[in-house]
Amino acid sequence: MRDVERRIQKAEEQSAQQLPVVDQPAGIPASYEEHAKLMFDLLVLAYQSDLTRVSTFMLARELSGRTYPEIGVSDAHHPTSHHKDDPELIAKVAKINTYHTTLFSYYLDKLRSTPDGEGSLLDHMMIMYGAGMSDSNRHDPNNLPLLLVGGAAGQLTGGRYIKYPNTPPMANLLVTLMDKLGVPVEQIGNSTGKVEIDALSLA
Repeated sequence: MRDVERRIQKAEEQSAQQLPVVDQPAGIPASYEEHAKLMFDLLVLAYQSDLTRVSTFMLARELSGRTYPEIGVSDAHHPTSHHKDDPELIAKVAKINTYHTTLFSYYLDKLRSTPDGEGSLLDHMMIMYGAGMSDSNRHDPNNLPLLLVGGAAGQLTGGRYIKYPNTPPMANLLVTLMDKLGVPVEQIGNSTGKVEIDALSLA
């Protein structure tokens, strides 16, 4: 009963908030970049208006046949990712990854420039960016390149590259982050424990 009362009180508080004025999009943008940026803008608005506290966003789905002529890659993404150690195909995959990262940086800039309390939305968020494979050609799920961004309301600091010994499962990081979010769990997937991040800085 008390939980329902709290939720009603929270809803009443939110209804008094001043919402940002935005232009409604006319439809799905023609270009991939415009579409991705529109989705990022919607995510920023969702956080800014406190419509959600959690989101996921995939820039490129598995088995994607998308081409990227706007950056000079006319080959389909998924077949190109199976590069067979061909330097030319590796360069194309790197170009696609760089492009996606550039779009992600647009999102971070929007969050950094959006005030929230005594800081910005980015100061109060925890965002993980990365992929499920370190080598798409070999379908290798080990040693994943992950980026952890945001201050998590003072719980994380940035500016460091960390390589953990003995290649712990990525799920260990997820268990650790759930703890930081105030939702402690014993295990996620194939996790074997937590990773140490309190004494370290994360980029």
